[in-house]
Amino acid sequence: MENTTLSLEHIIRPSSLSENAPLLIMMHGYGSDENDLFSFASELPEELFIISVKAPYAMQPYGNAWYAINFDADRGKWNDIEQAKSSRDLIATFIDEATETYPVKNTDVTLLGFSQGAILSYGVALTYPEKVTNIVALSGYIVQDIFPENLSAHNYSHLDFYCSHGSVDQVIPVDWARQTPNFLNSLGIKNKYSEFPVGHGVAPQNFYEFKNWISEQLV
Repeated sequence: MENTTLSLEHIIRPSSLSENAPLLIMMHGYGSDENDLFSFASELPEELFIISVKAPYAMQPYGNAWYAINFDADRGKWNDIEQAKSSRDLIATFIDEATETYPVKNTDVTLLGFSQGAILSYGVALTYPEKVTNIVALSGYIVQDIFPENLSAHNYSHLDFYCSHGSVDQVIPVDWARQTPNFLNSLGIKNKYSEFPVGHGVAPQNFYEFKNWISEQLV
């Protein structure tokens, strides 16, 4: 089922609950679209109301991005931070829209992001912690440029993160991801970090582990 009336195009899988369902929002990676992670939806707990969103920046010849990744001789590969912040804020707005539009709880919102979507999920959670509860961050890393400056002024005690990475990831080095637990621990944020012997993708064991993690949050 597709919906275009909110600020981000998205597809949904309704919950088995008629009201107050826990909400899971999926955010795809660079160059992909809303159908990518949605393939997981049928395997996830039926009480979840699942929304998979399309990133706002269209790429050529196909696919979408949350922000541009630029390549030049002087700077190498670099992220368009202003676009990233804009997408971070757009996701925060979309969470409000979704919780007003669909029969879900605004106090039980999980973000599930892959790669660029995972980077944005960190940004949303640390900038707007009141809007989310759980984060599943797959094959991403911490980009502090999209966080608020005064992290210590926020209350992150209710947040819980599941983070994973491929140990032979050729796109985002695993060493970048390995810095995540210490960073989250420094803010007093509960987290679990796992690695799997794959590249830039989600291994079957990785899927089953985060599926179980999500199920445990629903108890």
